[in-house]
Amino acid sequence: MAKASKREWVWLECSETGDLNYRTTINVLQGVPEKLKAGMQKYCPRLRRHTLHKIKRK
Repeated sequence: MAKASKREWVWLECSETGDLNYRTTINVLQGVPEKLKAGMQKYCPRLRRHTLHKIKRK
């Protein structure tokens, strides 16, 4: 029997273009970290600059 996964894959969505540019894992048991809830400044290839990216679950 397989063990339940403690980590979950989530996408980081650009707040300006709506593109799903990055994929990362979060620990389900401890909850979502505060820096991911508020959003992170990541590079958006379409705009060619850093923009705010927020969590998007598929």
